[in-house]
Amino acid sequence: MSDETPRVEMETDIVCVGFGPAAGGFLTTLARGLMNEDGTPVAESKVMPGMPPQVICYERADDIGFGVSGVVTKGRAFRASFPNLDLSEIPMACEVREEKVLFLTDPVGASRRPGLFRLAEKILGGFMKDGAYELPYIPKFLEKHPGMLFSIGQLNQWVGSNLMGTGMAQIWPSSPVAEPLVEGTAVKGVRMADQGVDKDGTPNAGYMPGMDMKAALTVVADGPVGPVGQKLNRKLGMPGGHHQREWAVGMKCVVDLPEGCDWQPGTVLHTIGYPEPEIFGFLYVYPGNVASLGIFVPSWFDNPVRTAYRYMQHWMLHPYLWKRLQGGTMRSWGAKSLNESGKRGEPILCGDGFARIGEGSGSTNVLTGSGVDEAWATGAQLGEAVLELLKSGRAFTKENLENTYVSRRRASWVEKEAEVAEKSRDGFTRSVLSGFLGMGLTGLTNGLLNVPGKALKPQERIPSIEDYYRDIIPAGDIAAIRAECSKKGVSLHDALMDRAGWPEIPLDGQLLVSHQDALLMGGKVQANPGYGDHVRFADPAVCAACREQVCIEACSGQAIYTNPDGGTPLFDREKCVHCGVCMWNCSKSNPADGERTNVRFLAGSGGLHSVEN
Repeated sequence: MSDETPRVEMETDIVCVGFGPAAGGFLTTLARGLMNEDGTPVAESKVMPGMPPQVICYERADDIGFGVSGVVTKGRAFRASFPNLDLSEIPMACEVREEKVLFLTDPVGASRRPGLFRLAEKILGGFMKDGAYELPYIPKFLEKHPGMLFSIGQLNQWVGSNLMGTGMAQIWPSSPVAEPLVEGTAVKGVRMADQGVDKDGTPNAGYMPGMDMKAALTVVADGPVGPVGQKLNRKLGMPGGHHQREWAVGMKCVVDLPEGCDWQPGTVLHTIGYPEPEIFGFLYVYPGNVASLGIFVPSWFDNPVRTAYRYMQHWMLHPYLWKRLQGGTMRSWGAKSLNESGKRGEPILCGDGFARIGEGSGSTNVLTGSGVDEAWATGAQLGEAVLELLKSGRAFTKENLENTYVSRRRASWVEKEAEVAEKSRDGFTRSVLSGFLGMGLTGLTNGLLNVPGKALKPQERIPSIEDYYRDIIPAGDIAAIRAECSKKGVSLHDALMDRAGWPEIPLDGQLLVSHQDALLMGGKVQANPGYGDHVRFADPAVCAACREQVCIEACSGQAIYTNPDGGTPLFDREKCVHCGVCMWNCSKSNPADGERTNVRFLAGSGGLHSVEN
C-alpha cells in the first residue's frame, strides 16, 4: 500500500463476513432480539449512542441470492427459527415426499470399478430397472424425509429480504473482505479489499485502499474458502489433531424437466456407483417441473484430471436418469467447494472479538451429508449468545463467547451428531469399498464402529497421470496426448477420458451443452474491474515444473488454463465461479507452508450469480 494513501477507518458494533445460511441464522436470531417490547433497544450501540447495536454483513458476491446449490435437509434448525413457515413463501421450496437411494451400473464400460461392484451388478441384475437398483430402504442416518427442498439462492434472497425489512441489520453485497484485523490473538474488525489495483494487487492510478471496519465483534461466516477464515486458521493455528484435508466439489445445474416426466415435486434421489464409484449424485424435484441435479466429486477420488463437468454429463446420460431428463433444458449451472472434514476440520471457534459459524467452522455432518441446517443452527446459537451478552453488558471476550456460544453449540444436536460422524469417512482414504463399509458401520452403530484411515493432504494423494492410467493408457500414448494438447493449448481431460473409453457427449444444445456454453448461459459469471486477481500461485516455479496441473483440469469454470508458452497456468477471473476447487485440488505444496497447496485463494469480487441454482 502507498504510504501517501491512508486507509479510511469506520466503526460498527458487529460486523459479519459472508451471507449464507450460517449468517442468515445468526442475523435472523439477533435482529429479532435487539429491541424490547416497549420499543427500546436491549443494549445501546457503542458507536451510535441511543440506537440499538449497529450490525453490518459484507458479502463478496454482487447479490445476496448468489447461492449455487439445491438443498435437501431435515430442516430442524430452520423450522425452529420459523415454526409457522409456509414453504410456498420461498420460491422453489417444498416438502420431501419421496426419497430413493440408487446403485447405478456402468452402461459404457469405462468406469474404474472394483471387483465387488462388478459382482454386485451381476447379483442384482435381475432386480434392476434401466441399469439402476433401488435400495429397499434408506438408512436412518441418510434419510431426509420428512424434510424440505429448496434452492440456496432463493433461500438467501428470502431470508435477506426479511432481515433488511427489520432495519436491524444491513447486508452489503459486492463488498469483498480481504482479511481480519488481528492484534495479538484478538480480532478488531476487518479490512475490505483494495480497489484500483492491477491483477497482481499493485496500486494503479485509481487506487483506493480498502476500508478498515472496526467492530467489537467480528462474525466469520465466509464458508470453506473464505479469506478471513483462512487467515485466522494460519494466524491462530488449528486445535490439536484438527485439519481441513477432506473436500468435495459439487457440480450442479437447474433443469426444466421435459413434459411428461414422472418425477413429482418433493422427489429426492441419491445415487452411488457411477460415473465412478467415488462420485455421488443427487436430484431434487421442485414445483413447476424443475429439478436441481448434479454430482459430488470428493478429495479421495485420485484422478489427476478430475473434470467434474464431463463426469456430470455422463451421470445425466445414465439410462435411469436420461429416460426422464431427455428433452429437458438447462436453465442454470454452478459449482461449489464443500469442506468435508466435519468435526475434525473445526477451527478455533472464538476468541477475543470474534466467533466462527457455518461450514468454515466445521459444522458439516459428513455422515448424513448435511450442512445447510447445521450451519443455520450454529448461526442461531451465536445469535442467542450475543443477545445474552448484550443484555448483561458483558464484552465479547474469548471467555464470554465460550461460555455462551460454544457451550450452546457443544450441548446441541449439531455437536452430538458431529461426534458420531467424525470418523465415518476415514475408510475412503484407503479405498472406496472400505469407505462405504466405514460409513455403514458408523451409521448403524451410532459411531461406535468405524473403518480407520489416515486423512492425507491432496498433494500427498494425487498421483501422476502416468500412475493413475498405468493399466489403461500406455505411457507413450499419454506423452503423445500431452504433446498434442500442449500444441493446441487445451487441457488434457477430454483427450484422456476419450482414450480411456468414455464416449463422446452427444451435445444437444439444450441440456447437454459444452462447458463453455454452460458458463455463458447458466452461470451468470462476472467480475468487477479494479480488484486484484483472487487466484494466484504461491511459487510460479513450482507450477512451471508441475506435470499434472490439476488446477487446470479440475477448474469448474475453465478460468485456469494452459499457458501456450509453458510454465505457470494463466487465470481469467471473468470465468471464475469462486468455487475454490483449485485450492484444494493442487498436487503441489506451498513452499512456505506444507499444509497448504501452491494455489492461493484470496478476496475477490464477482463470481457466480444465480438465484435459482
